[in-house]
Amino acid sequence: MRREVGSNGGSVLSLSSAAAYGFLLALAVGGFLVIRRLGLSLKAPAPGPAAELFGVVGGPHNVDTLVHVLLALAVVIVTARAVGALFAFVNQPAVVGEVLAGILLGPSLLGRVAPAASAYLLPPSVAPFLGVLSQVGIVLYMFLVGLELDSKLMRTSSHATVAISHASIVVPFLFGSALALLLYPRLSTHDVPFTVFALFCGVSMSVTAFPVLARILTDRGAHTSRMGVIALTCAAVDDVTAWCLLAFVVSVANTRMGGGLLTAFLSIGYITVMLTLVRPAVRKLVELQERRGTMTKGVLAIVFVAMLLSALATEYIGIHAVFGAFVLGALVPHDSRLARELTAKLDDVVVVLLLPAFFAYTGMRTKLGLVSGVEQWTLCALIVVTASIGKFGGSSVAARVMGLPWVDSAELGILMNTRGLMELVVLNIGLDLRVISPTLFAMLVIMALVTTMATTPVLQLLSRFPRSKDHDGPYVPDRVPV
Repeated sequence: MRREVGSNGGSVLSLSSAAAYGFLLALAVGGFLVIRRLGLSLKAPAPGPAAELFGVVGGPHNVDTLVHVLLALAVVIVTARAVGALFAFVNQPAVVGEVLAGILLGPSLLGRVAPAASAYLLPPSVAPFLGVLSQVGIVLYMFLVGLELDSKLMRTSSHATVAISHASIVVPFLFGSALALLLYPRLSTHDVPFTVFALFCGVSMSVTAFPVLARILTDRGAHTSRMGVIALTCAAVDDVTAWCLLAFVVSVANTRMGGGLLTAFLSIGYITVMLTLVRPAVRKLVELQERRGTMTKGVLAIVFVAMLLSALATEYIGIHAVFGAFVLGALVPHDSRLARELTAKLDDVVVVLLLPAFFAYTGMRTKLGLVSGVEQWTLCALIVVTASIGKFGGSSVAARVMGLPWVDSAELGILMNTRGLMELVVLNIGLDLRVISPTLFAMLVIMALVTTMATTPVLQLLSRFPRSKDHDGPYVPDRVPV
């Protein structure tokens, strides 16, 4: 089957392709409903006496630990930069090393080998403060991700790339939801509804780290190649779709006692306001910035206030503040002076100062010692395999069906299997909501690290195979037969 893609990025989709695409979406919905029906009969054990119930956030903390917070930040920044540089030296994404640094400083390593040092550098009383700093950092980071998102890729993408991207979400989502049938009786508790648990497992398997993927392609000099642009386009569509799915799951978790219609109504109202009122205002601000040439503090303040209000709105609705920050960032044109200057001003502070706080906070919550025994490590391995097969299989098979050669399809599948920091954001949200247990959280963190670390060596292995003649050439939509 062939489909010609026009020079304007549009395409004429055959009836058979439309039917296949509709079947894919119907499969996702129908498959999850079948999984949900099977899971409703499952029984999870009761939560332990010290466990916090699903949806209950911890109570107030009475601490005065400014010295420990400042010291912890300093140690975390130094460790994150050092381990990140070491990973970059061995051709691994630096963010993997930075995430691992947070875990090494937590109870999984430092807490075991030097408990006194761990208790002084990262005492439990520091966690609430690191949590607040990390949340602010992640809100700013997701704003930056939105700024880096090239919306033109989605507007000019062919039906083929959209179909590949959605297949890379639907397949791992169904795989993760099905795996919930096995995980729920073993790693959850009966106060967590199976529907919410299965939805979250599906979303956690579906995430692709768009920023990490872009960095890998840029480091390899492949971001302007045919395959690079296809991968970036698929990841962009994947990112938006996955965050919409996460927003839906969070709203379901927060409104399980009723009120789902109100959440949906408020979400639609929020999107309407952002598209009809905020987007035109952003365009005027962009035009003003283009004329002035230099960003003033007044413009920066306007942007920050708009971002905070957008994040506050989505937090109030019940779909998490990171979604609001991401949406506002995505409304700013990717190649505008405003986007470039905002990125230049924020990127280093967020990446060097605030994200390490998130890594440390994640490390304090990641207790690898909870994963013990043959059964639990087998489940952990199964999670890694399921996530990899779902993401790689869904992407590569869909790419092959759409006309890409097998080697290119496999490379695309490996790139889409990169999860990185985006996965940790999702997992921390799930842990905050008490949808997942600390043990499952640790397993999913391991999955995020393994799938991200596997990307570069597998790409190097695939580079030894013969390529299609225009694999490394510039991306020309008219040459992509599907």
